[in-house]
Amino acid sequence: METTKNKMSDFAENFFKKLSKYLDTKLYFYGSVQRSDYIPESSDIDVDVFTENENSTIIKVQNFLGIKRNDIKHFTLYTNTSDKMVSGHKVKYEDKNHNFKFEMCIFNEKYKDLVLHDHVRKLSLPFYISFFLIVIKTLYYRLGILPKYIYVDLKNFLMDDMLDGRHADYFFTEKNL
Repeated sequence: METTKNKMSDFAENFFKKLSKYLDTKLYFYGSVQRSDYIPESSDIDVDVFTENENSTIIKVQNFLGIKRNDIKHFTLYTNTSDKMVSGHKVKYEDKNHNFKFEMCIFNEKYKDLVLHDHVRKLSLPFYISFFLIVIKTLYYRLGILPKYIYVDLKNFLMDDMLDGRHADYFFTEKNL
């Protein structure tokens, strides 16, 4: 998961190389960039970072991206594969000039195996889920005829309810560093 199945734009590749070097850690890619439903310059790129010192990594991410602390949200995730809860931090970033957006989750190193195991299950999807993901992404990204709220609901239904029989639960909370 340190490399991607799909080719990213040159901008994205260079961005992630610089970010990895700046954070002095590996980036783990998951989500559509690893599957057939990835749409270049439309789909966001999902990245995990694992660290022994979350606070230091968060400060580095803030500095690298030029964002405020409140742009990074604390969350607790109820994992689908282990029925355990993990906590982390999430940031969404977009550069409209380069049609580039990503979501990064920052986790403590102790959650690495659990989180990666949870993400791996979504790398090889049944054909019917992949097919419907491509259809709804085409309707949303390429044709612009599917409203965002419907796209998100359908995507969550396909990726969570149909794949696992239940919806993944993220709980965003306020947490002072």
